[in-house]
Amino acid sequence: MASNTYEMTGAVKTIFEPMTFPSGFTKREFLLAMEDDYPQDVKFTCVKERASQLDRVTLGDRVNVAFRVRCREWQGKYFVDLEAFRIDKVEGDGSSIEYEGGGSVEPMDDPTPF
Repeated sequence: MASNTYEMTGAVKTIFEPMTFPSGFTKREFLLAMEDDYPQDVKFTCVKERASQLDRVTLGDRVNVAFRVRCREWQGKYFVDLEAFRIDKVEGDGSSIEYEGGGSVEPMDDPTPF
């Protein structure tokens, strides 16, 4: 069964430092200032090898983010993440181009360690 995926376009506002956990699991988060009538910042997460996509992104870049919604339960609490699996730069005319060194990327199966 295929997973549902979504896309959002906006400007990269913040890129956080990578996080590595004792299990070896890595992730990196970033904020996207969404383009909307009532704009707000949206936090995305890149996991494992997908975190390296953010090495090509510069603050202020206008990008299109392909993502899926992930939820997990831990000790009776639920955590929701917007897991980015592809980040493409958006040109002034609205066309989307892959960053240099990028490539076609599909969502992974469940990459979370828990």
